[in-house]
Order: sequence, then C-alpha cells, then structure tokens
Amino acid sequence: MKTILVTGGAGFIGSNFIRLILDSEPDYFVINLDKLTYAGNLGNLLGIEEKYPKRYVFVHGDICDEMILTKIFTDHDIDFIVNFAAESHVDRSILQPNLFIETNVLGSANLLNVAKTTWKERFDSKRFLQVSTDEVYGTLPEDNPEIKFTESTPIQPHSPYSASKASADLLAQAYFDTFGFPVLITRCSNNYGPYQFPEKLIPLMINNAVNDKQLPVYGDGKNIRDWLYVQDHCEAILAVLQSGKLGDVYNIGGNNEIKNIDIVTMILDYLGKPHSLIKYVTDRLGHDRRYAIDASKIKNELDWEPKFQFSEQIGTTIDWYLSNTEWMENVISGEYQKYYDLMYSGR
Repeated sequence: MKTILVTGGAGFIGSNFIRLILDSEPDYFVINLDKLTYAGNLGNLLGIEEKYPKRYVFVHGDICDEMILTKIFTDHDIDFIVNFAAESHVDRSILQPNLFIETNVLGSANLLNVAKTTWKERFDSKRFLQVSTDEVYGTLPEDNPEIKFTESTPIQPHSPYSASKASADLLAQAYFDTFGFPVLITRCSNNYGPYQFPEKLIPLMINNAVNDKQLPVYGDGKNIRDWLYVQDHCEAILAVLQSGKLGDVYNIGGNNEIKNIDIVTMILDYLGKPHSLIKYVTDRLGHDRRYAIDASKIKNELDWEPKFQFSEQIGTTIDWYLSNTEWMENVISGEYQKYYDLMYSGR
C-alpha cells in the first residue's frame, strides 16, 4: 500500500482530490494535513473517516511547523506528497502579502526540507508534487487567442499570491536540479465545482444571486479565464503523480475561455434572477486580463484531457450549492462576512 501525504486536504481542491484517491485507488493510504484556516473545512470531507477508517487519517497542523511534519514522517513511511497547502485568494494577498509568503514560500520550503531529510536521498520510489497555478505566468493579450501559456512561458507573476506560488515552484525546481529530489509541478487554470469557498467568483455569485444581493463584478467584467472542473483537475494531478516525468512542469487547462461577466450572467439566467443585480466595482489592483492554458503536453505524454464542458458543469455546480445550503451557511458565517464587507463595501 502506498502512503500519500496530502497537505491542505480540507480545502476545495484538496478535499476533492482526497475523495478521488480514496474512491479510485484502493492501495493508497491518505494522510490529510491541514491547518484549518478559514478556507479549510472538515465539512468538505464529511463521512470520509467512517467510509475509509483504515485508509484515511486527519492531522491538524501547519506545513510551517517542522515538528509536526517530522512526526508525520517518523510515524509513517511516506511515498508521495501532494502539496495543496496554500493561501490562494489574490484579493487577500493584496491585503496581507506576508501571510502568503509565510505559507506559500516558507511552508513549501519547510515541507521540501523535511521530506528531503527524512527520505535521505532514497528517492527512487518517492514523489513530491507541487500544485501551482497558471497565474505565475502573468497575463496574455486579449486580441490574440492563439497565444496560450505553455510550460516554457516565462514566469511573470503580477500579484503577491502568484509571486508566492512562483517562488515555491522555483524552490521545488531547484531541489530537483540540486539534489535530484523527485519533484513534479502542475499549473492549473481556474477551478470550479463543489466545496469551493465563496470568496471565489462562481460560489460568490451563486450565493449572492440566491439571496438577491448585488453581484460585485470587478472593472468591466471582461477579464478572461480558462475554467477547469475540479474533478478533471484532480484526475490530472493523479496522472502526473503516477506517471509524470520527474523535474517537469505540466499545465492543466479546461479549454473553456470565458469572460467573467458572461459567467455572472449565466448564473443569473440559470437562477432566473435579473441582470440588474450586477454591480460593477473598482477593479482589483494588478488584475491580469487573460489566462489561457495550452495543455497539449499532458495530453500527449499522459493521455489526459478534460472530460467536462463548462456549459454542462456550471448547471451541475449551481445545483450542488442549491442542494447544500447548510454547508454554505456554515462557511459564510463570522469571519467571512467581515472580509466580504471589507472587500466590497463602498467600492
């Protein structure tokens, strides 16, 4: 049985990945390490411990804590690490950049160091997958849709968040180049699907529309993102983890370039709500205009490509939030409301 350490496994993508692993890989034992910040929610994994009592364990802790990491590596023979643990919201990185540097850069460095020390250069059967983002590449021109991010696109981050993720990527790559440490890096486009914290565009707009609240749209709303269903992303990560070439970067995209405002109107139309709920607000600082992923490498090398189309899965996603109002109510209480007021009041 392979033992996999998933950091940040109580978050949106991490929890979906853990569900995929436990459901599809019966020979994997999963250790979920999560700090349980505002976006980490054990409700995302409700029922998992009961369903898989011999294949899953949760550890409450921080990747910045060397003692906790060392204990995990001492207690378990870790084969694989998938590092989801990160502060991930651009708006919050503008407010608190140091927090992103601490978790995303120093935390990743700590995880790399403890793994390297414990594995003692016996790397043959080990793998460390750093989960990153297409935001490290910067922005693309709107008037040339043929240009997309490839794995060789220069890194040019424009926000504290993307700069912190780029830094972690470079550290991971340096560990491969210097020590032969078994690193893999994935860079994905924007995710959507169940269990996403409602500071992100799609669940935020769904929740506001359901409650007849104004839907805040940055600038002119014409920023373009490539949307990837979270299950597709998780399956791609698993493919890279199992079969990717060590030291390589793999872009993961959904082939769904859509303007933000078009997504907002789709949500309103699906819910039968008026477009008058849209409120244009002052644009985000350093807001990248367009992201688009060229995922031909992972398709050609690992035979992965997205199965889900946005036009179909956006309805499925909206329905999930409509059917899980208790989950939503639990995550938007307290700190979330203070943050929402700070970000959007008076803009």
